[in-house]
Amino acid sequence: MAYQLYRNTTLGNSLQESLDELIQSQQITPQLALQVLLQFDKAINAALAQRVRNRVNFRVLGIFCDNVWTFVLNDVEFREVTELIKVDKVKIVACDGKNTGSNTTE
Repeated sequence: MAYQLYRNTTLGNSLQESLDELIQSQQITPQLALQVLLQFDKAINAALAQRVRNRVNFRVLGIFCDNVWTFVLNDVEFREVTELIKVDKVKIVACDGKNTGSNTTE
Protein backbone atom coordinates (compact mmCIF):
# COMPACT_ATOMS: atom_id res chain seq x y z
CA MET A 1 0.00 0.00 0.00
CA ALA A 2 1.29 3.46 -0.89
CA TYR A 3 1.43 6.35 1.57
CA GLN A 4 -1.88 8.18 1.88
CA LEU A 5 -0.40 11.52 2.98
CA TYR A 6 -1.27 13.25 -0.27
CA ARG A 7 -5.00 12.74 0.19
CA ASN A 8 -4.90 15.83 2.44
CA THR A 9 -3.60 18.07 -0.37
CA THR A 10 -5.84 20.33 -2.45
CA LEU A 11 -5.84 17.76 -5.25
CA GLY A 12 -6.56 14.85 -2.90
CA ASN A 13 -9.37 16.71 -1.12
CA SER A 14 -10.96 17.68 -4.44
CA LEU A 15 -10.82 14.07 -5.59
CA GLN A 16 -12.44 12.86 -2.37
CA GLU A 17 -15.20 15.49 -2.60
CA SER A 18 -15.93 14.50 -6.20
CA LEU A 19 -16.03 10.82 -5.29
CA ASP A 20 -18.38 11.58 -2.36
CA GLU A 21 -20.74 13.42 -4.73
CA LEU A 22 -20.71 10.48 -7.14
CA ILE A 23 -21.46 8.08 -4.29
CA GLN A 24 -24.31 10.28 -3.03
CA SER A 25 -25.87 10.41 -6.50
CA GLN A 26 -25.40 6.61 -6.74
CA GLN A 27 -23.26 6.91 -9.86
CA ILE A 28 -20.44 4.86 -8.30
CA THR A 29 -20.17 2.48 -5.36
CA PRO A 30 -18.12 3.20 -2.24
CA GLN A 31 -15.89 0.26 -3.23
CA LEU A 32 -15.10 1.88 -6.58
CA ALA A 33 -14.35 5.19 -4.83
CA LEU A 34 -11.90 3.37 -2.55
CA GLN A 35 -10.20 1.79 -5.57
CA VAL A 36 -9.85 5.25 -7.17
CA LEU A 37 -8.27 6.61 -3.97
CA LEU A 38 -5.85 3.69 -3.78
CA GLN A 39 -4.84 4.30 -7.41
CA PHE A 40 -4.40 8.02 -6.62
CA ASP A 41 -2.11 7.09 -3.70
CA LYS A 42 0.06 4.93 -5.97
CA ALA A 43 0.12 7.45 -8.82
CA ILE A 44 1.00 10.52 -6.72
CA ASN A 45 3.75 8.66 -4.87
CA ALA A 46 5.23 7.37 -8.12
CA ALA A 47 5.03 10.77 -9.82
CA LEU A 48 6.75 12.56 -6.95
CA ALA A 49 9.45 9.89 -6.72
CA GLN A 50 10.20 10.14 -10.45
CA ARG A 51 9.74 13.84 -11.20
CA VAL A 52 10.83 15.84 -8.13
CA ARG A 53 14.57 16.42 -8.11
CA ASN A 54 14.92 19.20 -5.52
CA ARG A 55 16.83 18.34 -2.38
CA VAL A 56 16.97 20.00 1.02
CA ASN A 57 19.69 19.56 3.61
CA PHE A 58 19.24 20.55 7.24
CA ARG A 59 20.11 19.43 10.73
CA VAL A 60 17.29 19.19 13.20
CA LEU A 61 15.93 16.87 15.84
CA GLY A 62 12.80 15.06 14.76
CA ILE A 63 10.37 12.39 15.83
CA PHE A 64 10.63 8.97 14.16
CA CYS A 65 7.59 6.71 14.48
CA ASP A 66 6.26 3.93 12.22
CA ASN A 67 8.88 4.66 9.54
CA VAL A 68 7.82 8.34 9.35
CA TRP A 69 9.89 11.37 10.38
CA THR A 70 8.13 14.48 11.71
CA PHE A 71 9.96 17.80 12.03
CA VAL A 72 8.66 21.14 13.29
CA LEU A 73 10.85 24.09 12.26
CA ASN A 74 10.56 27.65 13.58
CA ASP A 75 11.63 30.89 11.85
CA VAL A 76 12.39 29.26 8.49
CA GLU A 77 13.72 30.90 5.33
CA PHE A 78 13.15 29.31 1.93
CA ARG A 79 15.46 30.62 -0.78
CA GLU A 80 15.32 30.18 -4.51
CA VAL A 81 17.53 32.04 -6.97
CA THR A 82 15.84 35.44 -6.62
CA GLU A 83 13.15 34.71 -4.05
CA LEU A 84 13.16 34.63 -0.25
CA ILE A 85 10.17 33.45 1.77
CA LYS A 86 10.16 33.64 5.57
CA VAL A 87 7.68 31.69 7.68
CA ASP A 88 7.17 31.38 11.43
CA LYS A 89 6.58 27.63 11.55
CA VAL A 90 6.81 24.66 9.17
CA LYS A 91 5.83 21.06 9.83
CA ILE A 92 7.53 18.47 7.65
CA VAL A 93 6.33 14.86 7.47
CA ALA A 94 8.79 12.66 5.61
CA CYS A 95 8.30 9.05 4.56
CA ASP A 96 10.67 6.65 2.83
CA GLY A 97 9.66 7.00 -0.83
CA LYS A 98 11.40 3.73 -1.68
CA ASN A 99 9.35 1.76 0.83
CA THR A 100 5.98 1.61 -0.93
CA GLY A 101 5.11 -1.61 0.87
CA SER A 102 4.46 0.33 4.06
CA ASN A 103 0.99 0.67 5.50
CA THR A 104 1.58 4.19 6.87
CA THR A 105 -1.36 6.62 6.79
CA GLU A 106 -1.97 10.09 8.10
